[in-house]
Amino acid sequence: MEEKAKSTSNRATKIYASTLGILVGLAGVEHGIFESLQGNVRPQGIMIDAIGPAQKMWDYAIETALTIIPNFLISGILAMFIGVLVTVWAYAYVERKYGAVVLLVLSTLLFFVGGGFAPIFLTVLAFIAATRINKPLTFWRSRIPAGPRRLIAKLWPWSFILSVLFFVVAVEIAIFGYPLLGFFEPETTYAIQFSLGFAMLILAIVALPAANAYDAQRHADLTE
Repeated sequence: MEEKAKSTSNRATKIYASTLGILVGLAGVEHGIFESLQGNVRPQGIMIDAIGPAQKMWDYAIETALTIIPNFLISGILAMFIGVLVTVWAYAYVERKYGAVVLLVLSTLLFFVGGGFAPIFLTVLAFIAATRINKPLTFWRSRIPAGPRRLIAKLWPWSFILSVLFFVVAVEIAIFGYPLLGFFEPETTYAIQFSLGFAMLILAIVALPAANAYDAQRHADLTE
């Protein structure tokens, strides 16, 4: 019971790390599906378009990725397999002793077999958060006054919810283009999709200290 309580001591931080890890894993699976659909074909280089010409649903549906595997089918299968491992690990094991390191290793492997570029930024944030899940977060309680700490804590979970929402919408638009293509030209749709991705990253960066501050404040309230 004591070990379980320790592993969930910083719940907001764990939710942050676990959710981002899951998004990275699912994005890798999605990339892998499209890569495998391109068949037993050799890419022209290590930089590839995960979505091939035959799978495109609109002009800007490419999803640039990197792979060291000189075969779309094998690369796609590996991306799906490792993506599932990342998802499962992020959901069930990220709070363990070496949870952060394993998440980083698996996500890095995913990147090198076609898991995509955008999720690598989320991997870094998830790794940082995972290293703080079982930490006392004394910096927030000893160096940050209660007022500013409470203010930052109030950004949780709304900043994170928006970040996840923007990620899902940006991926949906990147693949299908809709519903924006019903209202805008492809160039404008791509610009909006890119802006959503950028906003997602900014919100995810903001949500990390918000999660830490929320956990630190919760512990402070429990000890008062």
